[in-house]
Amino acid sequence: MAGVFTPGILVPTFMSDKSAEASSTFFAVSGVCPLAVEGRDARQFAQAQFMNDVDALATGHWQWNGWLTPKGRVIALFALLRLDDERLRLLLLDADAEAFAARLRGFVFRSKVTLAVQQALPVSGAFAAPADANGSRFATDGDAIELDWSGDGAPRRLRIGGGAAGTDATQAARWRACDLAHGLPRLDPSQAELWTPQQLSLERLRAYSVKKGCYPGQEIVARTHFLGQAKRGLARLSTAQPAVPGAEVVLETGSGRVVAAEGAEALAVLPLDPPPALPRLGDAPAQPLPLLDGLAR
Repeated sequence: MAGVFTPGILVPTFMSDKSAEASSTFFAVSGVCPLAVEGRDARQFAQAQFMNDVDALATGHWQWNGWLTPKGRVIALFALLRLDDERLRLLLLDADAEAFAARLRGFVFRSKVTLAVQQALPVSGAFAAPADANGSRFATDGDAIELDWSGDGAPRRLRIGGGAAGTDATQAARWRACDLAHGLPRLDPSQAELWTPQQLSLERLRAYSVKKGCYPGQEIVARTHFLGQAKRGLARLSTAQPAVPGAEVVLETGSGRVVAAEGAEALAVLPLDPPPALPRLGDAPAQPLPLLDGLAR
C-alpha cells in the first residue's frame, strides 16, 4: 500500500506493478534552473550574499537558501549544493536565472568567483524514493546529480543532468502542488521582493540563519527573530478554483495575499494571531490545511 499525493490530502491506494513503474518515471520539472558558482572565493562569496549558513554546509550536502534585498525581502529561493570548497550549485526556483546572475555579478568585485547559468542542463523529477541521495546528502552518477526532495506527503527524487526527460504536464503540476503542500513557496515573479523569510515561514525549511555573519537583509531578519515581531506567516489553503498569486484572502479578522498556487493548492501569507479562520478567495470559501513536514534540509 502506498500514499499518492493529491492537492490537499494523502490518498492511500493499492498500486499495481504498472502504476508503480509509472510513478518512478522521470518527467521534466519546470521552473528550476541550475547556476554554477565556482572559484577560489565561491564559498566566501555565497556566505556573504545568501541568507543561510553556507560555511556550515558539508561537502556533498545541500540546503534551502535565498537572496534578499537590503530590506530583507526575498529576491529568489533556491537549493544550494556544495560540491567542494570551490564549486557550488544553485537550483533557482522560478527566477529569471540570467537576470539573477547578472544582478549577483554586481557584487563580485575582486572576488575570485564566476557565475554561469546552466539553462541547457535538464532538470527532471520522479515520485519515487531516491536511489542513493538521502535527506540533505545528494548523490552523483556520472554527470547527473540526484537530490532527495521527499517529504511526508510523497517520496520524490530530483535529477540534474543525466539526459532529458519527457514532458508530463499532469505530473509536473502535481510536483509543484506537492512543493506548496510542504511549505515551499514557488514564487511567481510578481511575488519577488515582497516578503520576508519569516512571512514565508522559511524557518520550517531551515532556509535562513540568524546566527551567521552579515548578509543583505540580515539586520531585518535578525531583528524580527529576536524581538518576536513576525505577525504574519505562511498558510496552506485548498481552493474551490485555481487561485492567482497576489489575490486577496479575506478573513474574519483581517486579510492576506496568495503568494503561490497550483491547481487547488495555494499558499498565502496571513496573520498568525488569531489563527486564520473562514478564509475566502473572492466569493468562494477556502479550506485551511496543515502544512506537511519532511522537506526541511
